[in-house]
Amino acid sequence: MTAQNTTTPATFTGDASPYGGGEPYADYRTADFPFTQYANLADRQLGAGVIAANDEFFAMRENLLLPHAAVFDPEHFGHKGKVMDGWETRRRRGVSGEHPWPTEDDHDWALVRLGAPGVVRGIVIDTAHFRGNYPQAVSVEGTSVDGSPTPEELCADDVKWTTLVPRTPVGGHAANGFTVDVEQRFTHLRVNQHPDGGIARLRVYGEVVADPAWLAALGTFDVVALENGGQVEDASDRFYSPATNTIQPGRSRKMDDGWETRRRRDTGNDWIRYQLVQQSEIRAVEIDTAYLKGNSAGWAALSIRDGESGEWVEALPRTRLQPDTNHRFVLDAPVVGTHARVDIFPDGGISRLRLFGSLTEAGAAGLTARRQELGG
Repeated sequence: MTAQNTTTPATFTGDASPYGGGEPYADYRTADFPFTQYANLADRQLGAGVIAANDEFFAMRENLLLPHAAVFDPEHFGHKGKVMDGWETRRRRGVSGEHPWPTEDDHDWALVRLGAPGVVRGIVIDTAHFRGNYPQAVSVEGTSVDGSPTPEELCADDVKWTTLVPRTPVGGHAANGFTVDVEQRFTHLRVNQHPDGGIARLRVYGEVVADPAWLAALGTFDVVALENGGQVEDASDRFYSPATNTIQPGRSRKMDDGWETRRRRDTGNDWIRYQLVQQSEIRAVEIDTAYLKGNSAGWAALSIRDGESGEWVEALPRTRLQPDTNHRFVLDAPVVGTHARVDIFPDGGISRLRLFGSLTEAGAAGLTARRQELGG
């Protein structure tokens, strides 16, 4: 099954120069992509995983989803050869001496479980440090299979795969980006490299689409959490770390796992604006400053808006925050809305925002309709 889609061709093709010493990223090829404001659905912190690959002779498939940039040690060799920070397969060969080359259809593949099901808006296939051993081309397919399917179940003949990135040449030592325009909800991806080679990192940017039945069963849940379908719409400052960190699962484990702004030298303040999973009734709030000790926000306030053109209503007045502390507030009265805004004063950061409540009747209907629009 192949859907109509629009992709931005990979910006880079061909080999990078052989490593000649010095900073390995000095000649790295990259670009600004129009979709990176979305959350990374292939984030290990969300629960993503590379559950299978047909070959990982030189480097393990799990490296694809590591959160940090790929590293390169020119002196690091193992008993199989050069140790690379990525997923690398062996060189493919033909069937005989008369036909020593791989066929047009030969390729290697890896199955990726997204951390949260959703609509994919863009994909980056990063070949950092793979200069002469990257794939000639790549392609990516998606499917939606609920539950926890095994690799064997995903590879069954009755599973329908949709093309997100058609077979496209890529470049070595480069961030190869693709815009995806397929309005479907996906749970798993199949990443193909033609015919063989190595990929350092995979990033899958998109919008989470939660399961209405699961949220209904929970009753009260975090209505702004990334894993439930909340998202950051905008922020005043992203200098040190992305605002999306504030709605990631779990508590922050280090300073850059939250949101921190640069130091202000004026009388303004910083803020983040969020879209909730759908219209919700909010009853309790958590604002956490974990690991932000000398740089946490001094005060915070929370406002809620119902609809794109609604008025902002103060849900939590400007309140003093303590460093490295999880602050909990039960609201005097529930507040109904579709959007939230946290203002911090004057600058600094918070690590997490939690808005506990439940979907309204209209919100539950909206989420169910959205799920059906995207393929059920």
